[in-house]
Amino acid sequence: MRRSVAEMIVRDPEKYAHHDRVFLNNPVVMQGMGLAPLVVLATTGKNALMLAVSVALLLTPSRMLACLLSRAFPLRDEQPAQEELEKKLLPRGLIYSGSAAVVYLAVYPILNALFGVDLLALGIYLPMLVVEPLLIYRFGRVQETMQKAVSKGLRITLGYVLLLLLLGCVREWMALGTVFGLPLLSRPVLPMAGMPAGGFIVLGILCAIWRALAQHRKNYLKTEARNTVAVHHQKEANREHE
Repeated sequence: MRRSVAEMIVRDPEKYAHHDRVFLNNPVVMQGMGLAPLVVLATTGKNALMLAVSVALLLTPSRMLACLLSRAFPLRDEQPAQEELEKKLLPRGLIYSGSAAVVYLAVYPILNALFGVDLLALGIYLPMLVVEPLLIYRFGRVQETMQKAVSKGLRITLGYVLLLLLLGCVREWMALGTVFGLPLLSRPVLPMAGMPAGGFIVLGILCAIWRALAQHRKNYLKTEARNTVAVHHQKEANREHE
């Protein structure tokens, strides 16, 4: 572990974990975002893949476009005054959802070319992504820079897609005994996993396991960081004595 990273973890481990949107602070596992598409649509690996590609094409570009347009109504403080919020939250909300809708119109022909009529399996939940909190939850926050919009967009996309594909494959395996149509079991383990109610159960179990592993990882990182910092301090002390 690099010294700079170790010192950052020792100084504020929660802040370090907050920036890890893939594992330690996954937007679904830790914040409950994007649950409806996961529970309703991610019933098979193929559905999860289609949804994953859709989110990957929508999230970061729409966040970038919203970052540019929302500068017309900037929020410059982390806790802006009530008067400022009343004036700017509505137009910023419209800008974020509107920019996602514009990107969706550009992305849909690409999705249609990739998946054809199979895309109809996503139903109304595909266009509803334009108002998904994953895409628009930043409209009430302080103004993002373009670099942060791209960086956070890519990390959130990766974290969401990772859990999405995992959930889709597990539910298909449990409900149908297959993964991406390839037979792995002679009979289903839990046919209910293909239903929304079963999706909540499977997602809840996966999130519980994920959270436990994330906490174990946090504890490991904190211990490793303290050891790394201690080693560097000892080396500096030895040089001073020499």
